[in-house]
Amino acid sequence: MAKFELKLPKMGESVAEATITSWLKDVGDTIESDEAVLEIATDKVDSEVPSEVDGVLVEKLFNVDDVVQVGQTLAVIEIEGGDTVEVKAAEPEPAAELEAPKAVAEVAQTVVAAKTSVEPVISSEDRFYSPLVKNIAKQEGISQSELDAIPGTGKDNRVTKNDIKAYLESRGASPVQTTEPVLAKVEVPKTEPVIKQKTVAKAPVKHTEEKAIEKPISTSGDDEIIEMSRMGKLISKYMVDSIQTSAHVQSFIEADVTAIWNWRKKVKEDFMTREGENLTFTPIFMEAVTKALKEFPMMNISVQGDSIIKKRAINVGMAAALPDGNLIVPVIKNADQLNLFGMAKRVNDLATRARENKLAPDDIQGGTYTVTNVGTFGSIMGTPIINQPQVGILALGAIRKVPAVIEGPEGDYIGIRYRMFLSHSYDHRVVNGALGGQFVKYVKDYLESWDSSREI
Repeated sequence: MAKFELKLPKMGESVAEATITSWLKDVGDTIESDEAVLEIATDKVDSEVPSEVDGVLVEKLFNVDDVVQVGQTLAVIEIEGGDTVEVKAAEPEPAAELEAPKAVAEVAQTVVAAKTSVEPVISSEDRFYSPLVKNIAKQEGISQSELDAIPGTGKDNRVTKNDIKAYLESRGASPVQTTEPVLAKVEVPKTEPVIKQKTVAKAPVKHTEEKAIEKPISTSGDDEIIEMSRMGKLISKYMVDSIQTSAHVQSFIEADVTAIWNWRKKVKEDFMTREGENLTFTPIFMEAVTKALKEFPMMNISVQGDSIIKKRAINVGMAAALPDGNLIVPVIKNADQLNLFGMAKRVNDLATRARENKLAPDDIQGGTYTVTNVGTFGSIMGTPIINQPQVGILALGAIRKVPAVIEGPEGDYIGIRYRMFLSHSYDHRVVNGALGGQFVKYVKDYLESWDSSREI
């Protein structure tokens, strides 16, 4: 009998680790090829890890809530034939070296001295710390009480590598208030009261930290307190970060989509018969946005410091609602290389897998622009928040049947038309009103000039 090592697969360029949320198989269970063995969660999406072979699960190398690095062995599966492979529990990768921020250069010697006297941190019933976080805390001299005070963005408020890294970067400017601060070991001579007073005055200077302190809300016995879901916490953090990063501004325009409405009504039954799928308006809108991004490539950019990164690929994200009410943004990669038929197939595939919670981590990465359909819920327009690190997002309002002025060869008259609002949010740091307005007008013109004789 041979043994097969089930490893954590690569899940996209920016994903280096995942948290085990549940084991779907126990030791001794028979497993078939492609059958899910465990569930994992990254900071972007939840997914399953399937087995690559048929066999029997003989060993689990990690527990629920453990953080595992990409490429580490998760479990051992016994298979037929071959030589036995000796498998040892994978050691967590050492924490990456964190560059000391300039803000703490003056107290570097104090921090180094403090590291040697800090007791190792431990997990408790209220809070779990992964081996990676413990390792970083040990290396950086973070005490138990100091670590307990760091806000966690992981599952059940777990402190992630990014949380502890962010804390270290802001440590000197705005230390977390604890009962045992590391910098309390600094001894200031009594003969220099002016220096001591100056040091105390500088400590609490960080606006972002002050905003994070929430005033307690009074509750009564009739109120219900609901814990936010893991994804809800992540979305909340992403939205606040985006508002604090980009200077949001909006442009609105109304489009007449009567030609598209009538065309879809004419071809949707044939499409369903031929492909077994529904033809929605979404692929049409995604095609219009893709054409606009090719026409205005400075909307297909990201900002990094004082530099602008102009993206070659056009990867359009489409916000999709999940059964639990949260939103996720699967990405149509290389959208400019798809015709309308290919766009429709891709849209339906991503939307279906999003509803069934079957998206892979790579499905929601690499977006360069995003489209969200607020009209799905009856809204005629909206002011969406930019999906970082992009610089623009387009909201599609509900299609309404309205009376409108129509220009004819013999004069103007009133007629019934299908119209919708397009709401364009863009980052005013790098996108001015002219570019933002021209972009959304191009989308409007493309939709209004739809060829009613077009085939799909």
